[in-house]
Amino acid sequence: MPVYNVSLKEFSFDIRVEKDFGDIILVILEKEEHLVNVQWFCGDIKVKTPSGKCFEFPYQRWIEDTDKVFVHEGTARLPQNDTELVRDKRGKALEYRLTKFSRKEEPAGFPMSTDNLPPEVEFDAAKYFEFQINAVKAIGGTVVDKCKVRFQSWKDVTDFEKILDGFDINNTLLGKVMQDWRKDYMFGYQFLNGCNPVMIKKCTEIPDKFPVTHEMVKGFLKKGVTLQEEITAGNIYIVDYEILEGVPTSSDLVFLTAPLCLLYKNRLDQIVPIAIQLSQTPGEKSPIFLPSDNEDDWMLAKMWVKSADFIVHQLVTHLLKTHLISEVFEVAMYRQLSKVHPVYKLLKPHVRFTMAINAKARGNLISEGGVISKISSLNTNGTNKVIKRAMETLTYESLCFPETIKDRRMEDVLLKYYYRDDGMMIWEAIHNFVSAVVEIYYDSDEAVQEDVEIQGFVEDCHSGMNNSQKFPESLKTREELVKYLTVVIFNASAQHAAVNFGQFDWYGWVPNSPSTMRKPPPEQKGTVDMQYIMDSLPDRECSSLVLGTTWALSRFQKNEHYLGMYPVTRFTEQPVKEAIKTFHKKLEEVTDTIKKRNEGLTFDYGYLSPDKIPNSVAI
Repeated sequence: MPVYNVSLKEFSFDIRVEKDFGDIILVILEKEEHLVNVQWFCGDIKVKTPSGKCFEFPYQRWIEDTDKVFVHEGTARLPQNDTELVRDKRGKALEYRLTKFSRKEEPAGFPMSTDNLPPEVEFDAAKYFEFQINAVKAIGGTVVDKCKVRFQSWKDVTDFEKILDGFDINNTLLGKVMQDWRKDYMFGYQFLNGCNPVMIKKCTEIPDKFPVTHEMVKGFLKKGVTLQEEITAGNIYIVDYEILEGVPTSSDLVFLTAPLCLLYKNRLDQIVPIAIQLSQTPGEKSPIFLPSDNEDDWMLAKMWVKSADFIVHQLVTHLLKTHLISEVFEVAMYRQLSKVHPVYKLLKPHVRFTMAINAKARGNLISEGGVISKISSLNTNGTNKVIKRAMETLTYESLCFPETIKDRRMEDVLLKYYYRDDGMMIWEAIHNFVSAVVEIYYDSDEAVQEDVEIQGFVEDCHSGMNNSQKFPESLKTREELVKYLTVVIFNASAQHAAVNFGQFDWYGWVPNSPSTMRKPPPEQKGTVDMQYIMDSLPDRECSSLVLGTTWALSRFQKNEHYLGMYPVTRFTEQPVKEAIKTFHKKLEEVTDTIKKRNEGLTFDYGYLSPDKIPNSVAI
């Protein structure tokens, strides 16, 4: 565990040298050797020459040993535009960082991480203590179940309210979820704007493994139309959890299914479920549940779908596609990009604390005996299998927001898909900002091709994906570079915010999205009653841990750096500073647009409001 000195003091030093050395491009720092290796944090260095010129050397890093530290002048430069001497220094610095940020081989099919955490990527003191305090609150008693008897079923659904004692849920989204969670419209709404808004896609044909017929669902469609006509009209949607098929559970006491769910956009423009099958194999022991079935059957079928959604959200949508993928980009950045490279300066705010929070996740969440194994049906073996399967289908294009929307055929403007609408505005804002920065430093496509550091960065990211051949190995044009960097920034900021900060809202009421199920899925209709449902839902201990964990993961840091906020000035050039101002102004406009839209909504959607999007994956 890192040791933090919370009584840090700030000092400024003035060193006067009368001789004029001309243009200064490099400053060398060296810390004296002491018996105790005291670390020093160097902020910025400014040099004013006798002739009146001023040179800035932003550093903002710890000096942790007695090696010489080379600090480049703050003007961002491509390697091909540097002198031979400076290129040599850049190369030697990157050779050192290759060993400092060595790749760690994860299990086959997993994205690679790094072997160690240098001080520059650790939590700062404020973040560390805030994280620890929230962890204590979540697990140690502030938000956990006060019930005397643990590991037992609840007697009634309303008993889940006991673990919410102490929370003010009036007029909150969680409070509204608690009121309407049983209703079909609320179930369907979450596939659009809940924690996992990436699973739903338009159904173009009913799959053979899900033999839903018109006769089954005609009572839930508009009068006079057939199921096939509604498919053709684009009103039928589907979610499929095939990725969970055959995944082993952690014990014989918990269960997992790979359900399919058919959804319908009704005349009120609501998305509602019209058919659910709890396995990938149709047959007598895998009936298709319908809204016309008895209330307990239908309620439990929906719970099974949301339980599967919980697992896929946590392991794939959240952990893999934001946390672990962002770490691949971060490690490659440190290994391949000089600190004076404009892309390094651009990406640095968007990798803040990512390696540190992932180290916590590996140690506390997905490890053997970690939180995931305690609240879900999976142990490490099952978790690894799900992530490996997800990596097999992960592509570069699947991280490009507009392309994922199009791939799932979710462009329908009449659909109340606020995740899509807000995400497109954020994507465009980031893309325009990145484009402006790239155009400042790259005057041609050839400049991208000749940039050995950016090519090394892209190749390192490709190899860091570990067995995935579906990511670029090189970039040839400025347009490709802009898109690539937009993917990195959007994924670390907006996408993570969209799938992380709603967890307490949607998972705080455990029956709405059970993290695990303790009874097998019914193989026949009419065999379920309320007691069976209560025995299926998470027990008291598990429910408390779910609540505490999702509460902690939904907290913002007090001094959070939100999208467009760059408190540490890494760029010294005025054109980039102007681009940042334009970016910030655009984000303010998007924030205002979202706030005005939300004023007319029963369930406001704010996860992609720029003033609630941290710059990086940091929780």
